[in-house]
Amino acid sequence: MSSIRFTLLAQLAALAAALPAQLLAAPFAYVPNEGSGTISVIDTATDQVVAEMPAGTKPRGLAVDADGRWLYVSDQPNNRLQVLDLKARKADKAVELGESPEGVSISPDGRWVVAAIEGKNEIAVTDTRKRKLASTIPVHGKNPEHAVFSPNGRLLFVSAEEGDAVDIIDFASRKQVAQVAVGARPRGIGFLPDSSRAYVAAENASEVFVIDTTSHAIVARIKAGLRANGIAVHPGGGQVYVSNGGDANVSVIDTASNQVVATIPVGQRPWNMALTPDGQKLYVANGRSNTVTVIDTTSRRKLRDIPVGKLPWGVVIK
Repeated sequence: MSSIRFTLLAQLAALAAALPAQLLAAPFAYVPNEGSGTISVIDTATDQVVAEMPAGTKPRGLAVDADGRWLYVSDQPNNRLQVLDLKARKADKAVELGESPEGVSISPDGRWVVAAIEGKNEIAVTDTRKRKLASTIPVHGKNPEHAVFSPNGRLLFVSAEEGDAVDIIDFASRKQVAQVAVGARPRGIGFLPDSSRAYVAAENASEVFVIDTTSHAIVARIKAGLRANGIAVHPGGGQVYVSNGGDANVSVIDTASNQVVATIPVGQRPWNMALTPDGQKLYVANGRSNTVTVIDTTSRRKLRDIPVGKLPWGVVIK
């Protein structure tokens, strides 16, 4: 081997060693287990649980920053946002929020984390730089569960479980600008990549409502499975996935036709879900099976079930 080639290989190896571990590994899936008080960490390359992190008493909603360094988890009984250091895989600090925080979302620029506060019918906004509560935004709907940023960061859609409606917030002004009536007990929310439409699962109606984000009009109603719950949108925008808690399956919606084109069996009481960044695999939290089902999105077949903690509530992947 020539000295030039040897030197080049040595330089490349040194560069690789200096990179953060997150940049060299496959994405990780993080699963909050509300019955165990832990986060299961799944390596999506091997679909094996590689770590368990304590996360308060009852972790539910969660979001991860763009660098894969910080995980934000709502600890519902303790009324706080737990911040976890993913490099060290341990708790860093907590931010006091309000009574019964649930769904969590992070702004596209990573500056803000929002949490739906069920007990106060408001959205808590945390400044990720200062690690403190920055403001709260009241919503009209009762018992908000999910608060989700549009991909462009301009809007927050909030599902009001007991209001049968979606509250729409202009995030720049921190004010609610509209409310859209949907089916009974709205839950999961997902947006097309261009932010033009939102898909909202209504659990007791077993339907998905499609909302135009500019006009706030309902442009389609799609019959899903029994107790439609979680929503995940393919990064290409061509498919939307809906977990059906009463049917133990996932519906696949074609966004061009807004029709269900496939149904995939999973575990019992599927809840919230997430896709790998390349869109090749979908991870579904099965609350009553204590597993995460992995689905191949190309073949639309279940690949495997991964045992996790007790009562997994959702998944986020980075």
